[in-house]
Amino acid sequence: MDYASTLQIKIREINPHIVCSLCAGYFIDATTIIECLHTFCKSCLVKYLQSSKFCPTCNTKIHETHPLSNIRLDRTLQDIVQNIVPGLYESERKKKIEFYTSRGLPVPFTGNNDDAQSDDEENHGKDKTTTDFSNSKSSYRDDEQITLCIGVDSMQKSYEDFAVPALQRKYLRCSVRAKCGHLIKLLQKLIIPPEGYEVHVKCNGVLVPLDKTMKFVWLAHWRQQKQPMDLSYLFEKIN
Repeated sequence: MDYASTLQIKIREINPHIVCSLCAGYFIDATTIIECLHTFCKSCLVKYLQSSKFCPTCNTKIHETHPLSNIRLDRTLQDIVQNIVPGLYESERKKKIEFYTSRGLPVPFTGNNDDAQSDDEENHGKDKTTTDFSNSKSSYRDDEQITLCIGVDSMQKSYEDFAVPALQRKYLRCSVRAKCGHLIKLLQKLIIPPEGYEVHVKCNGVLVPLDKTMKFVWLAHWRQQKQPMDLSYLFEKIN
């Protein structure tokens, strides 16, 4: 291996992406709000939502009556955090053991994969990539899925004095109930429009309203064609 060419990144440079803003510690059971994609520790977020229905970061309303139904465990991000921060998993595991032991309670895990196993038992064999935090039937887990192909709008390869950036990965699979507003929030995090501009999405050259679901877009603009459904995005000045 050519160590001279190895890219070295200081952990403080990526801390903003792996630290919970509620407790200022590294993510433990990283959990994401599906409305705005902001992430926090599971325990921090659940405790916060006992007295609020809004995201702690952007103040987006999570859900009118059951905010816990719109949050999901992000196992991929948690794996990244545990690989970046040595000893994080073992440290947290010891704290959990001490917590239960000091209170005379049975420790609910015994092996390295206990957290995942306890989640599986709790959810009775449901999808391991998501965890339902309520008994609400509004979970997106069992929805029909749709594949999207997302690229820069052909009419706007560049805008004024800046180029419209392309996505590194243009394919996305999501629930047919996902709304265009959810997709736009994701795009705004990935491509970050210039100040004073916002992202809009088109299908077959037609602008898609924020409140329209992917199912609606499919039926209205892509019904006779196969997946993936082609969508494009562009920048527009904020009025």
